[in-house]
Amino acid sequence: MFNPKLSVITIVYNNVRDMERTMLSVINQTYSNIEYIVVDGASTDGTLEVIRKYESKVAKLVSEKDKGIYDAMNKGLAMATGDYVLFMNSGDEIYAPDTVARVFAADDDADIYYGETEMIDDAGNSLGRRRHKAPRQFTWRGFKFGMSISHQAIYVRRSLAQPYNLQYQLSADIDWVITAAKKARKIVNVNQYVGKYLVGGMSKKKHRQSLLERFDIMKRHYGLVPTLFNHGIIAFNLGWYWLLHRRTND
Repeated sequence: MFNPKLSVITIVYNNVRDMERTMLSVINQTYSNIEYIVVDGASTDGTLEVIRKYESKVAKLVSEKDKGIYDAMNKGLAMATGDYVLFMNSGDEIYAPDTVARVFAADDDADIYYGETEMIDDAGNSLGRRRHKAPRQFTWRGFKFGMSISHQAIYVRRSLAQPYNLQYQLSADIDWVITAAKKARKIVNVNQYVGKYLVGGMSKKKHRQSLLERFDIMKRHYGLVPTLFNHGIIAFNLGWYWLLHRRTND
């Protein structure tokens, strides 16, 4: 029976409101071979007290100042010993208690597993599926029209997972997934919801910077002219979705 070790990494800074919900979605998994790693940026709002409440379920915990989101994620990645890694940051959730078990039951020994993501608001209410539907088949070229798989919905073999590029403060996860996918030989769509994503975040609050970083990443991987053309298609699709739904569901 395929029973790989999964390192689930949660990074958090001053998010006492959502941290328990995220932790419980990991701790309550029916799949037992999970290494849970929590990287806290020296929170001062009570977040650390929430983490301590479940410390017996946490394999590794560090609480110290960091240099930003991806520096914290790199710390978690460096501590991971699992066969696969999954980033489930504060505010986000693994979709259901049996999700991890169902992911690894889908197929044996893939380099990447991925699925669909549900968007949720601050109150935990569903906003439906992301605007970017997970592709039926995914390759590294699959992000040319946008990040079609959310970071919370992709399980990557740890040997393929390089550190995040700290050149990017808001969009390094896109570069990270593309780089891993370039090296992957077997990518499996599990054809189910696997994660819940809390809308908002820093990429929304600093939207212009996020878009500039995304353009640079895509230019590097796909070339300047294709990226310019593809961004025209991205803009059209975004505008059409907004006209129909009055929200973007990114």
